[in-house]
Amino acid sequence: MLDESLLDAPDALTRADRHGLLRGAAEAGARVRTALRHTAEAGVTQLNPEGRPRAVLIAGSGTAATGVAELIAALAGGTAPVTRLHATGVAPAAGALRWTLPGWAGPVDLLLVVTTEGTEPGLALLAEQAYRRGCTIVAVAPAGSPLSETVDGSRGLLVPMATTPSEQYETEPPPAAGPGALWALLVPLLALLDRVGLLTAPTETLHLVADRLDRTAERCGPSIATYSNPAKTLAAELADSLPLIWTEGVATAPAGRRFAAVLAELTGRPALAAELPEALPAHGALLAGDLTGGGTDPDDFFRDRVDDPQTLRPRIVLLRDRPAGGLTAAPAARELALGHDTPLSELEPDEGTELEALAELIAVTDFATVYLALAGGAPA
Repeated sequence: MLDESLLDAPDALTRADRHGLLRGAAEAGARVRTALRHTAEAGVTQLNPEGRPRAVLIAGSGTAATGVAELIAALAGGTAPVTRLHATGVAPAAGALRWTLPGWAGPVDLLLVVTTEGTEPGLALLAEQAYRRGCTIVAVAPAGSPLSETVDGSRGLLVPMATTPSEQYETEPPPAAGPGALWALLVPLLALLDRVGLLTAPTETLHLVADRLDRTAERCGPSIATYSNPAKTLAAELADSLPLIWTEGVATAPAGRRFAAVLAELTGRPALAAELPEALPAHGALLAGDLTGGGTDPDDFFRDRVDDPQTLRPRIVLLRDRPAGGLTAAPAARELALGHDTPLSELEPDEGTELEALAELIAVTDFATVYLALAGGAPA
């Protein structure tokens, strides 16, 4: 159950936030600026590549790494194949994940390694394998981590992962899915791929992204009341529901999948994500189904309602931005929701670049997830 009174109690929210998740969400803009500084200091903005890589391979573990891979693939479009490398197994001794390069990977390919920890032996072995194959290696990892030393030894380029001053004082480390981790890993790679010519993300645009994150944090902060706070409103609407996250737009699909993954990791709540218009037939049956387990006669006046299963109703969360070709399936989605008496929440960013719009959607859903975790009693 969601304690809605906690949403409008900023001091109580702060006390419940043992991992500093709210601060992490508020500092996302600062994290982007720090990442840009680290990127420049690493020499990324001075690179003069001779051409585009044949393929981009991305490896990393956790929700943040997955989000980075999906966002880069969406933003790069068809300029070059972008492939996320999945772990191929677990080492028997240490129980650590291991990754393997495809058999075709070689000197004309680019390997990107992203991690919030830098201690995964499997990623270090992958970097060594890429060096032997002649791949170009770029990693974003905590400075001084074992992986950073391996990348240096493999003649790769390392960009230290951006942190914020407040993280030094946290009594418990934030989860890998916590707000800020995504931007710390993503921004250096956006700047790199802009130099390579695979996507458009100049420094000026990334500073606009930081500004948009700051403005969204002001709108969604803990001191802003629920009735005028889009993140708190969304958190309250998602209480006791199964979120069906429907997306429309080039980059909203990975943002929707990230929202579902972070909800699961930080709140322990299931969520399903799908793209419009495919979401209409894919999730249509869920709108008409019984998610409570059934078995109770609603007309039985004398039944013991204490024993009734907790109601879990689907709620559609529609994330929209720039539908392809100007065609939109949003009216059909609203009509389907209305026909099944299913509540619908809708988020659409303000005008701006594609990256700015994406940043706003991620920021609002990140804040909503944190509020749902704190007010819902999840162990976040």
